[in-house]
Amino acid sequence: MEPQAVLPHRYPMLLVDRVVGVVPGEWATAIKVISRNEPWYADGGDWQSYPEVLLVESWAQTAGITVGADMPNPDVLSGSVMLFGSLSTVEFHRRVVPGDVLENRVRVVKSIGDTVILEGECVREGEPVFTVSRMVVAFRPASSLQNGAE
Repeated sequence: MEPQAVLPHRYPMLLVDRVVGVVPGEWATAIKVISRNEPWYADGGDWQSYPEVLLVESWAQTAGITVGADMPNPDVLSGSVMLFGSLSTVEFHRRVVPGDVLENRVRVVKSIGDTVILEGECVREGEPVFTVSRMVVAFRPASSLQNGAE
């Protein structure tokens, strides 16, 4: 499965390179390769740590694949839109630099109607980079989010 088939993100904000496994609504595993060619390294900071907020965004995109793989809709102007609700207890364990290959692992904890609770981790060479104890997402009709919608 190509991430672009499910996610609306495109370069430079598509932060999932390859999906290696997915059971829609249950779990997904995706790869993110950290490269010096990414825009955040344009200022020449060769070995600066990869921004933590982008690590979490990559993991959240894998979460989007987990819950959206069986209903792909990268056009956010129609159908349902997945909205990020919250994250709790995100713990960072080590820094990430160019050349690192990350594996985002996401699991569905509970699904209640149009709301999904997820958990998981990001690992590098089997060692945790960060863990997420809970992420909440909700689906809403795209039409209700457009200008003038009630």
